Amino acid sequence: MQASNLPVHIAIIMDGNRRWARQRNLDVKTGHKEGAKTLENIVRYAKKVGIKYITVYAFSTENWKRSEEEVGALMLLLQAYLDSYAKRADTEGIKVKVLGDISVLPKGMQNTIGKLEERTKDNTDINFNIALNYGGRDEIVKAVRKISEKVKNGELNVEDINEEIISDNLYTSGMPDPDVVVRTSGEMRTSNFLPWQIVYSEFIFVEKNWPEFSEEDLDKVIEIYQKRNRKFGGK
Repeated sequence: MQASNLPVHIAIIMDGNRRWARQRNLDVKTGHKEGAKTLENIVRYAKKVGIKYITVYAFSTENWKRSEEEVGALMLLLQAYLDSYAKRADTEGIKVKVLGDISVLPKGMQNTIGKLEERTKDNTDINFNIALNYGGRDEIVKAVRKISEKVKNGELNVEDINEEIISDNLYTSGMPDPDVVVRTSGEMRTSNFLPWQIVYSEFIFVEKNWPEFSEEDLDKVIEIYQKRNRKFGGK
């Protein structure tokens, strides 16, 4: 891995927590707990390597279709994790931001998210984005509504709407687009994750389930990225 030409922004679809647990005859909750441990370790290592942004897919708008028992357990786990993580993230210089529609989440979790973001907002070592109750199409719909309101109120002319305006109204406003998207567990689809932002991202698919993903795997991802020739639509 070269110290130069590092990706600025890595996005990760953390797939395989449930599969990892079932392969070991463990309950799904244990898989999610192990996935959370892996996530914290990978964010810490990404900071050490020099990555400035890391965005992970924690819970999609489609995940509500899972069993009520699993969704309830996952919500409790997420809130407990975010509660306990706030102090560690702040101590380690990690700025945490949640991307998604948190208005439908339990009030306790909304409060936890607010406190976590407020506590870490001035940290600069790495930007850690957690996509929670996130859906890419939903994000674009919400951006269109915000832009439409500005047009309606006379704050914006229709002719002035461009890609920059749209980007400025997404959850990721002010952030660079991901250079690379990683998906674990061998699945090869984007699953409604950052559809606007990843149009020129490099895709890397990893066979391992997320709880098995290691620092060495992140090194390999970066090495693969550094060997790619990014053309951005050019020759």
